[in-house]
Amino acid sequence: MIQKGSNREGGNTPPTIDVPTPEQEAKLAKMNADLNAAQQRVVDAVKAMPKLMAGWEAKALSQAPEEKNAWDVIAPESVNSQGGATMVRQSDGSYLATGNNPAKDVYIITAKMPDAPVSAFLLECLPDASLPNQSLGRAPNGNFVLQEIEVDVVTAENAGNPVQAKIVKAQADYSQKGYEITNLQIESAAKGRKKPAKRGPGWAVDGSTKREPRKALFVLDKPAPAGSKVTITLKHGSQFDQHNIGRFRLSTTGLPANAVKLDGKSDFAAVRAIFNTPAAKRTAKQKGELEKYYRTAVASPVRDADKALAAAQKAAESLEKDMPTVMVMKELDKPRDAFILKRGEYDKPADKVSMATPAVLQPMPQGAPQNRLGLAQWLVDPKNPLTARVWVNRIWEKFFGYGICKTTENFGSQADWPTHPELLDWLATEFIRQKWDMKALQKMLVMSATYRQSSKLTKELIERDPENRLLARGPRFRLSGEVVRDQALAVSGLLVPKVGGPSVRPYMPEGVWDETSKYGDLRGYKADGGENLYRRSIYTIWKRTAAPPSMLLFDAPTREICTVKRSRTNTPLQALSLLNEVTFVEASRGLAEQMMKHATTPEERIAYGFRRASAKMIDDAVLKGLAKGFNERLAFFKSHADDAKKLIAQGASKPDTTLDPAELAAYTTTAEVLLNLDRVVTRD
Repeated sequence: MIQKGSNREGGNTPPTIDVPTPEQEAKLAKMNADLNAAQQRVVDAVKAMPKLMAGWEAKALSQAPEEKNAWDVIAPESVNSQGGATMVRQSDGSYLATGNNPAKDVYIITAKMPDAPVSAFLLECLPDASLPNQSLGRAPNGNFVLQEIEVDVVTAENAGNPVQAKIVKAQADYSQKGYEITNLQIESAAKGRKKPAKRGPGWAVDGSTKREPRKALFVLDKPAPAGSKVTITLKHGSQFDQHNIGRFRLSTTGLPANAVKLDGKSDFAAVRAIFNTPAAKRTAKQKGELEKYYRTAVASPVRDADKALAAAQKAAESLEKDMPTVMVMKELDKPRDAFILKRGEYDKPADKVSMATPAVLQPMPQGAPQNRLGLAQWLVDPKNPLTARVWVNRIWEKFFGYGICKTTENFGSQADWPTHPELLDWLATEFIRQKWDMKALQKMLVMSATYRQSSKLTKELIERDPENRLLARGPRFRLSGEVVRDQALAVSGLLVPKVGGPSVRPYMPEGVWDETSKYGDLRGYKADGGENLYRRSIYTIWKRTAAPPSMLLFDAPTREICTVKRSRTNTPLQALSLLNEVTFVEASRGLAEQMMKHATTPEERIAYGFRRASAKMIDDAVLKGLAKGFNERLAFFKSHADDAKKLIAQGASKPDTTLDPAELAAYTTTAEVLLNLDRVVTRD
């Protein structure tokens, strides 16, 4: 499962279905109830709207405020160019950039706000005869490209420290194709991140061919307080040099965010004209505009109901967006035609063929549809001899190292013949009898006398059956990479056994996926914090074309293709990973702390750690060798305190401060040896 999102954002590829958690299902049920109640409230309010509007219209004109332009030109305290241009104030309150024209200029405008909160800013770019092409920009062709705008607010409440305002809306009266106002980089209200996340091309206005004044408005998430000091920064940083704004003017407004318009006129101006038309003669369009204004701008039960409904919808959409999804199959409305291809050549179709199962196997179940659903029903039909046999053979390989049929990836005519055909048949029928219960099947295998045999080797057994195909001894094989990691975390006490949830991000080498990630959020990979670092490996985020490096060292497949059988190797790189990779070093320290807390003498502690890691009792020779190595390392770390502190500081979890650092470092190194032992990383 994975969170929603487009494929380029790292999400699943449609078609998908939601798979909410029980908690999410409960929340969704409550939200749907709230949504239904909010919808009914709107219906009831709309029924009463004609009467409410009649009462409002009777007094609307007499109570309407005096019409005036909503934009007030700013009188800045300072206007500066970081590139060295000279800013000359014009009679209309605008500023003209003259003199030096750097490749990438930044304009900084500082002004005190009026005695009322400011909800939005208006940027006007004006043509001037002194500018190239008598247009709006300073580029040789008269154009400009504004790439970023920032608004910083200083008030008494923030102790003179600038706070960057968040912009929720950017709108222009004209944008050049490919350089829309939405490409402007602003500080967005969404999670405090700049949008777009990648540096966009910016806003341009075709100044090379169009010389008309242009306007852009920027609505703030929260109004700038009355009397506050605001610094507006205009940054020009496009791929084209000298594309700086030539002449501009800034204005402010205090209108509510939903009433801010580029032309400075309020919505009531249009409403006033409608009022001059008798109610009986108003067109459907006029009635619609009047109702729209009433529902959005006039305080009333209808507007309250609309807001409550919008809030309920937003909450439900937010919850739905956070639900995990899983990819599913979807049939085409009309299946594609399929043909036999002459000599396998795609441009030479022959006879048309239809969907069917192999004739040598049983036919489709009675009434099953001729699609994937029917195929699924056929696969698990008790009469089908193949599916159960394939699956129990794979489970057998999981526990015994080899399948009853060694070629688990191939059950065809080229497959190895099963060593125990009757056993394979019986397991398959038993699996079906137990209604495909995988847990029951695995429990039966691990409780069998065959599985519980000793894996001790004898010379005679090696000669007669080196691969243990005849099962005269218990299985012995190297653990998979995921199990090696999870086992290390478990014996260290760090493993978080939580079940379910989205993928997590454990430790990875720096920049591990930067070269293979063009889309999504895996570039600049950052590990999670807290419990997510210690979740089971099944929850580790996995990029199909670049698996986690530590898993690849232990023979995990890349998942670019379906892989049934894994290889098993024993390489020096695996030992290096167990001794040096952050997860295993941190796990070694955790095991060392367990050893120090559960015994008193070095020998007792080492014996405890050995048993905890291997589930076996330590013999005297091994204990003697490990104790000798521990004493040598303890002497080293006592004389190299900094090295000891560096070692036990590995990982996000903190070392136990009640334990001596040098002693803990020595036991950590001993624990690394334990986790690297063949009998620890081998199922034995």
